[in-house]
Amino acid sequence: MKEYGSIAAVEGRNITKDFMVGGTVSKVLKGISLKVMQGEFVSVMGQSGSGKSTLLYILGGLDTPTEGSVYIDGTDICSFDDAKMSRIRRQKIGFVFQFYNLIPNLNVEENIMLPLLLDGKKIRDYRGQLDHILDVVGLSDRRKHTPRQLSGGQQQRTAIARALIGSPDILFADEPTGNLDSRTGGGIMRLLEDINRDSGQTIIMVTHSQEAAESSSRIITVRDGVLA
Repeated sequence: MKEYGSIAAVEGRNITKDFMVGGTVSKVLKGISLKVMQGEFVSVMGQSGSGKSTLLYILGGLDTPTEGSVYIDGTDICSFDDAKMSRIRRQKIGFVFQFYNLIPNLNVEENIMLPLLLDGKKIRDYRGQLDHILDVVGLSDRRKHTPRQLSGGQQQRTAIARALIGSPDILFADEPTGNLDSRTGGGIMRLLEDINRDSGQTIIMVTHSQEAAESSSRIITVRDGVLA
């Protein structure tokens, strides 16, 4: 059995999230607490509207809880201002979404390197890492192609490479196979398994697919805003 680090990569404590809908408070998350250890690959499952994606966004710092705390490397990120949270997202967190969010006029390697440019880093310092990541995701021969010249699976591989280029501690994935056919989605899941196994990357993934979830080391189910 694979062993994981003794330190939590991310921890949520008593997370609640309320939304105002038509003058009525809708309680989406109702006091969720969980830990994901360094090197784990965790899938979060649940029906549509269960709160699983909201939980992912809060754990990844894209949203804030109504109450509760989120700790990354033992630090409560909910107390960070926007500038500090943006820096944490760029340096410690990678995100992959169902819709690839690639820039149409940029080629594969330019899309991958974009987060580094936004962080003010020198591209030439990351050329070796870019070559390695392109090899890992199987796109070395597509580096000069634009998104419109790629298949859906290749676009998602580009998005995964973009999330990995800054060597984040945690990779968050929101339905990464949801926009792909089963064969292509299976290839994406094998890629995520390889990344988790070979690099020890912590991965937290939201999925509605039981088949995709079985690629992970642990499955968490959210039902009506609580852990089932």
